[in-house]
Amino acid sequence: MSSNHLQTNFHVQALPKPPIPFRSVLSLPAQPLYSRKFITTIRKSTSFLRFSKGGFNFSGCSSGRAVIRSSVAKPEDQKQKGVRRAYPFHEIEPKWQLYWEDSCTFRTPDEVDTSKPKFYVLDMFPYPSGAGLHVGHPLGYTATDILARFKRMQGYNVLHPMGWDAFGLPAEQYAIETGTHPKITTLKNINCFRSQLKSLGFSYDWNREISTTEPDYYKWTQWIFLQLFKRGLAYQAEVPVNWCPALGTVLANEEVVDGVSERGGHPVIRKPMRQWMLKITAYADRLLEDLDDLDWPESIKDMQRNWIGRSEGAEMEFSVLSSDGKETNTKIKIYTTRPDTIFGATYLVMAPEHPLLPSIASTAQTKSVEEYIDLASRKSDLERTELQKEKTGVFSGCYAMNPVNGEAIPIWVADYVLGSYGTGAIMAVPAHDTRDYEFASKFDIPIRWVVMPDDKKLGDSGKAFSGEGVNVNSSNSISGLDINGFSSKEAASKVIEWAEKTGTGKKKVNYKLRDWLFARQRYWGEPIPIIFLDDTGESIPLLETELPLMLPELDDFTPTGTGDPPLSKAESWVKTKDPLSGKLAKRETSTMPQWAGSCWYYLRFMDPKNSQELVAKNKEMYWGPVDVYVGGAEHAVLHLLYSRFWHKVLFDIGVVSTKEPFKCVINQGIILGEVQYTACRDSSGSLISADSAETSGVCQEVIPEEKVMKSGDSFVLKDNPDIRLIARAHKMSKSRGNVVNPDDVISEYGADSLRLYEMFMGPLRDVKPWNTSGIEGVHRFLARTWRLIVSSPLPDGTFQDATVVTDEEPTLEQLRPLHKCIAKVTEEIEGTRFNTGISAMMEFLNVAYKWDKHPRSIIEAFVLLLSPYAPHMAEELWSRLGHSESLAYEPFPRANPDYLKESTIVLPVQINGKTRGTIQVEATCSEEDAFQLASLDRKLSKFLDGKSVKKRIYVPGKILNVILDRENAKAGSR
Repeated sequence: MSSNHLQTNFHVQALPKPPIPFRSVLSLPAQPLYSRKFITTIRKSTSFLRFSKGGFNFSGCSSGRAVIRSSVAKPEDQKQKGVRRAYPFHEIEPKWQLYWEDSCTFRTPDEVDTSKPKFYVLDMFPYPSGAGLHVGHPLGYTATDILARFKRMQGYNVLHPMGWDAFGLPAEQYAIETGTHPKITTLKNINCFRSQLKSLGFSYDWNREISTTEPDYYKWTQWIFLQLFKRGLAYQAEVPVNWCPALGTVLANEEVVDGVSERGGHPVIRKPMRQWMLKITAYADRLLEDLDDLDWPESIKDMQRNWIGRSEGAEMEFSVLSSDGKETNTKIKIYTTRPDTIFGATYLVMAPEHPLLPSIASTAQTKSVEEYIDLASRKSDLERTELQKEKTGVFSGCYAMNPVNGEAIPIWVADYVLGSYGTGAIMAVPAHDTRDYEFASKFDIPIRWVVMPDDKKLGDSGKAFSGEGVNVNSSNSISGLDINGFSSKEAASKVIEWAEKTGTGKKKVNYKLRDWLFARQRYWGEPIPIIFLDDTGESIPLLETELPLMLPELDDFTPTGTGDPPLSKAESWVKTKDPLSGKLAKRETSTMPQWAGSCWYYLRFMDPKNSQELVAKNKEMYWGPVDVYVGGAEHAVLHLLYSRFWHKVLFDIGVVSTKEPFKCVINQGIILGEVQYTACRDSSGSLISADSAETSGVCQEVIPEEKVMKSGDSFVLKDNPDIRLIARAHKMSKSRGNVVNPDDVISEYGADSLRLYEMFMGPLRDVKPWNTSGIEGVHRFLARTWRLIVSSPLPDGTFQDATVVTDEEPTLEQLRPLHKCIAKVTEEIEGTRFNTGISAMMEFLNVAYKWDKHPRSIIEAFVLLLSPYAPHMAEELWSRLGHSESLAYEPFPRANPDYLKESTIVLPVQINGKTRGTIQVEATCSEEDAFQLASLDRKLSKFLDGKSVKKRIYVPGKILNVILDRENAKAGSR
């Protein structure tokens, strides 16, 4: 049978209702929840589901009720293949995925009962790459799916959608290399991703699926841009970009590696180009202040605070001196957070791109300055500001006057100062700034201490002291400024006060945050809805009625070679008219960056089919904000910051009702590849221990896992435990060959096993290595669950249709572990501690295996607990237990506090005040019963047998103290 065209058959037949109502055992919500009806047993039929290479191909929701058809493989097929599975996941999982698809089980109605609580849980928008999913991707998706299923069962209206951040660089690069239109590549990748996600049983509402590349979607991305433009928050400016002359194009930062293009290895320079910018800096204070109220990881909030980088200091003016040392009208503005150190400024540094630099450099130094500017233009901002890099620079040939003491100090040009931060120039105080100290030491520039630390030893360390202290060497009679003896904070205030009084400076609040460069010289992105009049060059926004501005079809996506974007080739599209004035105009040919579509997609999910507005107010007010937002830490800054910025703009214009888009953000950890064990050999080829290999010339070889054992905190060779190995797990990547495809795991173990293992590996937020033996462990747990309820396989490897549960009332000994499990699983799901929730279910299963009989009400409750984690198995077990309703909307079990109380306690027993042992007693045990149990205890009986008891002291639940006659006590002690 072809693996690409495996046929499946599922038949439907009603099963009787269970004789014991489930609600007779558990405490459940009084308000009934609606649920999806289905009926199932296994029979032969003619309908079939086809598999494709990337996963399952499902149709949309059917107009009528879904029909469940029979199992995937018939017993004779299984025998022919010789496959004996621990449980029939290969039958169960396609069956239930088809059912959920056909019946729209997880569809959130367009109109919901708003009197019910809502829960909006969202995964960060994935980019559908050609590589598809690896096992690291489902980690966050499984977590959100557990939360979504859990909340549905608790009676919430749940919004759990999925879509695609599908514009972007990879598809365009592929188009350039192969000639395939990026739309074709993107659709193919989306289909692959969708199939893989469905094969994992995620309960997404696929009716709300969106893609940033669809005109119905990017119409509203363009609409948001127009609102920004109308409010002065979108503007054009000359900014440096990565220009590759050999390729004739502007490159994104990720396309530049070590100063050359990733494709071809051609030199890349920084070149000013007119670009669209978004004024995110106008919202800097609000973006900073509103972080305090968010339920986000503190590390993420700190990263955003640091990126915004608010600082208070002073903006000072240094006059440029002429060649004869006289003060000129040219002023260099600097920004400093430490105005208290201004007396220690022994030179100025200007960024290579500073606009005044060409007019300041002396004739003798002009060539050197120009060469240095060219050299700096080949570096990224990250390379230039790297703390560990060697400092470079060149003297401008000119001097400036320090305003507080009148000293002439040299003006240098250095790339560790960026033109985009502050004023593009700094006063350098080498005694109190590490970078300035390194630079001054290299170029033999004076270093003057003006702040004395409280710990005098720090002043003799031979290093820069960047902390606060008491000012010294900081007075000048001519300027009238004397800050000697003042603390750093007091001195800073006095310098600012003096500067404002003399007109040489002022207090200034500055931000590291830069305005957002919002343009790409690429084809595959949202067109920017702006035209430019031919006669004046004036920027004119499109009318909102003209949206969406469609991306024109192009056959040639290659760069133009001139710096003009590829869209400039669509001449008939570029040439247009202003609809109001009728004047000739040209369209903007740059496109929006990939960030644009992902800034607001969470809003569109609330109302994806609305053609009249971005989102209806009543829907936004009900669903917003997102309750739980899960994604990788790599998006901790830019994506979240840009989304917050757009949301605040939309809040200001009345589109949204909340100040923030995401109430709670969770960053899932990374799943690394399997641990690789490496042994070291010295130059003679002999094995040496890894702890001694660091100082030796060694070569390394990979050791198979079966030859490795753990010894303490290390790993060693089984055959030679003295040889310690290097154990390291790397991030999954094609180049390392350690990528694990989820399709392969699902084929061998099933989707439920993969879901369960990813949650069981450890805390959701931790980094963890993949281990195939680990998934075998959770697969055994699911198999044990199946056998407990359905029984062991028949001789031919198949399983009976029925279950082995009984209809008798559960005992107290059965109810207590069940409700303890319910309480633990509920608590751990709510705390997103999914691994410990699984542990609780494993503990319950161990207890249940000790019972002779398994009451239906106990087993049904356990199946419901399992369902958010392993939904395919749970649905199948639920149906085999005789239910005619899917469990997707069944009430989640509630723990009864009466069953959580411990029935027995450990009671310490003292003989004459000395603890001799313990006994296990009922919590309500009487004194006489406790004494009798102590007398029967093997350890305690030797102290009590044949002895005369003088008195007994009994504190229920605390202690039993038996006081013996003195002679008896001596005899007992002998």
